[in-house]
Amino acid sequence: MVPLLLFLRGRVGRPAAMQFSSTAIARQIGAVARSRAGWLLLSLRALALVAFVVALARPQLPEAHAEQIEASGIDIVLVLDMSYSMSSVDLSVNDVVTRVDAAKQVMRDFIKRRPDDRIGMVVFGTEPYLVSPITLNHDWLLQNVDRLHLHLIDGGSTAIGTALGMASNRLRDLPSKSKVIILLTDGDNNAGNISPMAAADAAAAYKIKIYTVGVGSPDPVPVPVTDDEGHVQLDHYGHVQFYPGAMEEGIDSDDLQKIADKTNGKFYRALDVNQLRHIYDDIDQQEKTVAKLRRFSTYQELFFWPALLGLSFLSVEQCLAHTKYRRLP
Repeated sequence: MVPLLLFLRGRVGRPAAMQFSSTAIARQIGAVARSRAGWLLLSLRALALVAFVVALARPQLPEAHAEQIEASGIDIVLVLDMSYSMSSVDLSVNDVVTRVDAAKQVMRDFIKRRPDDRIGMVVFGTEPYLVSPITLNHDWLLQNVDRLHLHLIDGGSTAIGTALGMASNRLRDLPSKSKVIILLTDGDNNAGNISPMAAADAAAAYKIKIYTVGVGSPDPVPVPVTDDEGHVQLDHYGHVQFYPGAMEEGIDSDDLQKIADKTNGKFYRALDVNQLRHIYDDIDQQEKTVAKLRRFSTYQELFFWPALLGLSFLSVEQCLAHTKYRRLP
């Protein structure tokens, strides 16, 4: 368009403002004026037009590329047995760790792998206690997990049913598509006013799935000596000290199997910490978060600069047209 305007410039114009008996003089004057000012002013206006066209094209400079994840997360409550029997060290492989410490290690890794899920935690002994409400603030949740140790609560009994009831109450009114409880225990229910089967029925009514994990040997195991924070005491030779003659009974897995079956969950057995890791890996794979990935980019708008350049060309053209190259009527 701009080259066409330049080509047609001067071929069609206004009627002559002055009459001459001979056009030779006017033709000569016009040629001189055109050579001095016409093409300069026309070029400035053409450049201004080109700059405005570029500005209207809205040039942009890419600044950054980003991705946004729209996740449909899962609501999970981790339920951990902290009765005194969880001080046993039969899950140890390389390092001497209690059942509680082994469970905490595995739970930390599980939480870190699920950043898009809301996770809460309940621990129990004779009574259940809320460690963390369901939250996406996993850093805060992990800090609370680190604070847990044996003897922090009354661990003289095992209230599995009451703990499941508390976890279900945290999940029942949430609008999430999937609600999960992961129960880890080494004992039988012998405390609380809610039976495990009644708690499982209530969870099933609220469409809550319960995974049950039984840890420890099915046979009786010796009871180690622990300090006030649940650390296992070693003798001068680095061997674990045990209370003479004290034995913990093996776990009965029948109730845990029934709880999982009632809620469409799954029952697991862990005899050492490596098996426990594989169990939580399997649960992690079964309860996957559905996520949609959106990619977008940000741009810097550059239209201002060609627009400013066009205005500059136009201003110079108008200034010259009304001063140095002013035309008479």
